[in-house]
Amino acid sequence: MPSIPLGGYGPVGTPPGAPPTGSGGGGKGWLWGLGGAVVASAVWAGALFATGGFDGEAKADLAGYRYMTNLCNPTDAQPIENSGYRQKDDSGSTSDQHSSSESPTLDTMTCNIDFEPSDAVSNDYSSVWLYTSASLHKKTNPEPEFEAQYRAYENQETSSYSYKVSPVGGLGDEAYVVRQQTKSGSTTGAYVILGVRDGWMTYQSTWSEYVPSSSSTKAKTPEEATEMLKKSAKATLEKMKE
Repeated sequence: MPSIPLGGYGPVGTPPGAPPTGSGGGGKGWLWGLGGAVVASAVWAGALFATGGFDGEAKADLAGYRYMTNLCNPTDAQPIENSGYRQKDDSGSTSDQHSSSESPTLDTMTCNIDFEPSDAVSNDYSSVWLYTSASLHKKTNPEPEFEAQYRAYENQETSSYSYKVSPVGGLGDEAYVVRQQTKSGSTTGAYVILGVRDGWMTYQSTWSEYVPSSSSTKAKTPEEATEMLKKSAKATLEKMKE
């Protein structure tokens, strides 16, 4: 704990504002000043203990979220299915793939679900994916860099497409949606990313869809895909706290 300077304005050892040596009440002034310094130091120390300041680390705010080995379990696909999709079932195997990793500094979880339009026929070729990931940051606060990670998409542009980034309300402490804008005006697909930060937990869901022009089905617009992701994310995040 740093020492509290008591001199500097008068004789060495005299607190600032104390009566000159030899004047009445000098002893009481000294004791009062010392008592105030002790109280202030105690408050300062208590604040450091509460925030983890003594070891240079703030306590992680995980906002009630917990680590799980299979992120596909809480991932809510109902908004996707309600919008005209079904999960693929290849040879009796499930359509989802998941992975997870737990460590003292960072827990990561992913889930990838393969969909197809509900009215797709056998010769229709379409690619529809919902990819979700979540991270529990145990040592580093992701807040300062979170928005910048998504704003960076605004600088990515090709002759075929660009990206539009917008804030989203009602999800966590902050959320952003990234929509890929096709310059040709094509409606054969949509690519949308939704990122959410709630405390030191970060969550991202990505909708990737391609439907050929010859298909009998029609791809969702980026705006429609955004609404599906928002509904899915809201329900999924609630389940991740149960």
